[in-house]
Amino acid sequence: MRYASVALDIPTRALEGAFDYAVPPELEGDVVVGSTVLVSFSHRMAVGYVTATSDAPPDGVAPERVLPVSQVLAPAAFDEGAARVAEWMAREYACPLCEAIRPFLAPGQKVRVTRASEDAPWELQTERAGAVDARWAALTPTADDYVPARSASRQRAVIEALREGPQRVAELSATIPGASSAVAALERRGVVAVTRRRELRGRDETTLSSAAAPRPRRLTDGQLTALAAIDEARAAARGDAVLVDGVTGSGKTEVYLAAIERSLAAGGGALVLVPEISLTAQTVGRFRSRFGDEVAVLHSRLSTGERFDQWDLVRSGRARVVVGARSALFAPLSEVGLIIIDEEHESSYKQDKAPRYHAREVAARLARERGAALVLGSATPSLESLERCRAGRFRGARWSRVEMPERPAGAVLPRVTVVDMAEQFRGGGRSVFSAPLVDALRGVVERREKAVLLLNRRGFASFLMCRECGCVPECPHCSTALTYHERGHMLACHTCGRTWPVRAFPDPSTACPNCGSRYLAAYGVGTQRVEDELSALLPEGVEVIRMDADTTRAKGAHQRLLERFDAAECAVLVGTQMIAKGLDFPEVTLVGVINADTMLKLPDFRAAERTYDLLEQVAGRAGRGGRPGEVIVQTYWSTHPAMRAVAAHDRSVFLDAELAERAEASYPPFSRVSNVVVQGRSERDVRAACDALAAAVRERVGGAAGWEVLGPADCVRARVKDRVRRHVLVKCPPEAEVGNLLASCAAGLGRRAGITIAVDVDAYDLM
Repeated sequence: MRYASVALDIPTRALEGAFDYAVPPELEGDVVVGSTVLVSFSHRMAVGYVTATSDAPPDGVAPERVLPVSQVLAPAAFDEGAARVAEWMAREYACPLCEAIRPFLAPGQKVRVTRASEDAPWELQTERAGAVDARWAALTPTADDYVPARSASRQRAVIEALREGPQRVAELSATIPGASSAVAALERRGVVAVTRRRELRGRDETTLSSAAAPRPRRLTDGQLTALAAIDEARAAARGDAVLVDGVTGSGKTEVYLAAIERSLAAGGGALVLVPEISLTAQTVGRFRSRFGDEVAVLHSRLSTGERFDQWDLVRSGRARVVVGARSALFAPLSEVGLIIIDEEHESSYKQDKAPRYHAREVAARLARERGAALVLGSATPSLESLERCRAGRFRGARWSRVEMPERPAGAVLPRVTVVDMAEQFRGGGRSVFSAPLVDALRGVVERREKAVLLLNRRGFASFLMCRECGCVPECPHCSTALTYHERGHMLACHTCGRTWPVRAFPDPSTACPNCGSRYLAAYGVGTQRVEDELSALLPEGVEVIRMDADTTRAKGAHQRLLERFDAAECAVLVGTQMIAKGLDFPEVTLVGVINADTMLKLPDFRAAERTYDLLEQVAGRAGRGGRPGEVIVQTYWSTHPAMRAVAAHDRSVFLDAELAERAEASYPPFSRVSNVVVQGRSERDVRAACDALAAAVRERVGGAAGWEVLGPADCVRARVKDRVRRHVLVKCPPEAEVGNLLASCAAGLGRRAGITIAVDVDAYDLM
């Protein structure tokens, strides 16, 4: 008798690990690791996932008392190595095992099961996924002898069409009315053979000029050094990590391509992660130009069916290079030689819903499990990665750093000018654009070049404020100031998504919700306002393209906007941080940062690091071709180390000051910080639960060195969607295993009506 360990899909911390079930002889070939099964649990049927199989019954239980697996609902989606990674994720990130397994499942697979009748088998619900087989029709050798009846005009038309070669039945039906029934009749007579071919959904091509990767005549010294280090890590086959620390435009992508070629030649595949969906078309184009149909693409903007097709290409072995956002990390690629994380410093690699994993950490664990090399690339590496490289080892793997300080073909880094906006204001400047930026934009227009303007805030203005009483309209459901959107004359909450119609001063219908004054005016700057003022400033013939969360909602919008920018003779791209990284347009000679302070003053210990990363990355969009680039950074804090470091292209100016502050306050990379958020509709119940949680954590931590419990306290966003939010911060040493401790403390509180507890290990969002 075979036995299977099954992780039940019941998301509660009260259930730990997997449960053992017997495998009936008739199911032995189907109950394998990774398969989805139906089992009996606590007198009801439950969906579960097989994480291990064995010939031995569970310890201390008579074999006849072990319940059997009732049914197999879906074939294997992952293997033993992936199951071990999922078990590690459950421990590391304090989540139920089923939540750690779900990212590995086939796209579209749901937990619910249905059946047509009591006698029918259960079926797992899916979200319009599964393979699509297109019907193709072709003539058989007997077609030459077949003479249709005089009335069978449709059959004759189908035969004539098929004499040109096999065609899809759907295409025949589009040109010949009734072709489907004619094909069926001809198939019965043996005149036409109908076969099914796998059809891939949604493979879009792009016209982006940067979506190609011509092979360079020679690699730079930095590229050769990086490639040698990656080869060494891959040969070691123990999960070693290589940090490729290269300035913007230094050719990191070419290093990835060359390393993947060597991995493929050695029989291994590659997982490649990019931080922004806006980069996918460019990156996929480059990889497909080198590796063709061996490239699969996985990201959230694909439909469920499209994701399934790409996922299935990987599972079947037809694709060995996977490119996508962080979810691509869980693709069913069995022979992994390389895991590459581009722009590894990006916070988008941290998942904000359970399981709240960080892709870099899961990739490091997966690399050790698969015997692969982990490659991290960035012009602004995270402080955590730099510290691990300085130490040389982390969690049993070797970490090394390779510098790439030069751009290929003699290209140089752009000249950076930091403009003090307070000084501009004292000199009479009232525009969104400083005088140096206006002059630079006019120069771009005269030379018929291109520019990129960054403002990390969408909407027309940050907020409306009454000049009479100082009231700033807030969302009644969230503790968030509402953002003004002039195009739709509305206030929007960017937390819950609700909107309210309103008009700002000087419209006569304006009214303050607090005092009724009509002097409710717009303050701050958003991307809509920059777009409008830019259109008024520049002459006709200069295309202004805005790229933010509002203009990229539709599927494929990222790609279409970038293609417009690429095709324009002279254009300005205005956008949020999605335009700040990875994009490669040689015609861009000017980058302007409208307000560099939007993140700098947030109550977050990573605020300065994120500001420096963003500015250095967006500055790197300029001067990537043969013409020199210029960067103008507008700020009210021109003396901040982040501003001075960007101006000098000298990371140490920022890094030395930042590391000193982090060490003094015991923040990462010198510790781990976890954020446990308690929320509910009743403030009293939330306070009681959060107090009990903090007490339980303090009791477990005791006086252990390097541990610190802060709070409980109200979150910065103290109310979201009518739910009160309080939190507890827990600091611990970098090597400490904090997940199990926090999970057990949260489980120890038991279930409390209306209260939810979210444990975020290695938190990036402290708001």
